[in-house]
Amino acid sequence: MKKTFLFIGLFACLFHTSCETKKEEKKEHVAFLVTNPIKKDTTISKDYVSQIHSIKHIELRALERGYLQHISVDEGQHVKKGQTMFQIMPNIYQAELQKAKAEANTAEIELKNTQLLADGNVVSKNELAMANANLDKAKAEVTLAQTHLGFTKITAPFDGIMDHLEAREGSLLDEGELLTTLSDNSKMWVYFNVPETEYLDYITSTDKDTKKEVSLLMANNKLFNQKGIVETIEGEFNSETGNIAFRATFPNPDGILRHGETGSVLMAVPFKDVIIIPQKATFQILDKTYVFVVDKDHIVKQKEITIGAELPHLFIVSKGLSEKDTILLEGIRMVKNNEKIETKFLEPNKVLSELDLYAE
Repeated sequence: MKKTFLFIGLFACLFHTSCETKKEEKKEHVAFLVTNPIKKDTTISKDYVSQIHSIKHIELRALERGYLQHISVDEGQHVKKGQTMFQIMPNIYQAELQKAKAEANTAEIELKNTQLLADGNVVSKNELAMANANLDKAKAEVTLAQTHLGFTKITAPFDGIMDHLEAREGSLLDEGELLTTLSDNSKMWVYFNVPETEYLDYITSTDKDTKKEVSLLMANNKLFNQKGIVETIEGEFNSETGNIAFRATFPNPDGILRHGETGSVLMAVPFKDVIIIPQKATFQILDKTYVFVVDKDHIVKQKEITIGAELPHLFIVSKGLSEKDTILLEGIRMVKNNEKIETKFLEPNKVLSELDLYAE
């Protein structure tokens, strides 16, 4: 019985030793994929939160006090320049105009009579001049009354879309009371804030005088079907945020965009001679990013890097690597710092092509 147990124990020991040897042999023969960073020109698309404004957006207000007699338009309606939108009851202003015209007629008659008397040397030249002045004053009163009457009819100053009605028919309006707003959406001004460092890169670039083309990502995560042009930069930085506002103009032929919308401006930013590595070759410890660099003796060394920008599946490295370094591409969790490994080299261009890199 003891011989049997001894035999089983010996067999188990041999089996275990054999398995361990196979595991060690297997581990020793694992070839980890490595590659070099690649140095090249590329372009990334940076996005900036934006506010969308109509090229013209105004408030329509009552210029005279009175009852709102009629509304000729509806909310959200397209209106044409000169189209009547609101009519304030004109009766009082019509009466004032008639009164002014009557007084002008009277002044004209008085001037004719005074002219006859002046021709006969019955009245002085001063009295004739006074009669002329009275007629001029009366004519001015007519013009003023016509202007007040004209203010009772409110027309569209340009083609556009009207917004919410702020008053209803029959309302008693005060002078200056808001009626609605009107937006010209044929073109849209899209404002977005750019950090100081990116502004300096933009303003000192060789193509700074060339108007830059941008895209607009709408709130539904779909690209707007028109391209915009960066046309202006505001005059000063926001002291609280350190940003400066850019303005891009987008044509809006289908009327998709409306005043007050939000979105993201996508602007292409070129990078010259930058180091690019796959994101999967990196790992993080706390807030720092690292890669494993493999030296000529196949020893793995942990190395900190600084990320300058991000592309799909890729990082642009601003500090910590050169194109001559060899980095571990896969198996990051399977190795330890200062460990010796076997490697299999992959060409950088092949690695990037498999990551679907879209770079210039």
